[in-house]
Amino acid sequence: MKELVVVIAKALVDDPSQVEASEELEDDTTVIKLSVAKEDMGRIIGKEGRTAKAIRTLLNAVSTRSNTKVLLKIVE
Repeated sequence: MKELVVVIAKALVDDPSQVEASEELEDDTTVIKLSVAKEDMGRIIGKEGRTAKAIRTLLNAVSTRSNTKVLLKIVE
């Protein structure tokens, strides 16, 4: 699922080389931490958080099929 987030993020940003994601397991939840260049934060979050919400919706759909919980955290 981390790869899905990276592919989506690289398609949205101006500097794809700065896209990094890490995957951690907390209790029964997988937490994906996404970091991008400071200039690209607005592109990842989107107006009123719509882009971030759309990415989270896609992750939720994928995680539901595999019976897991996934959270996306966007870090600076």
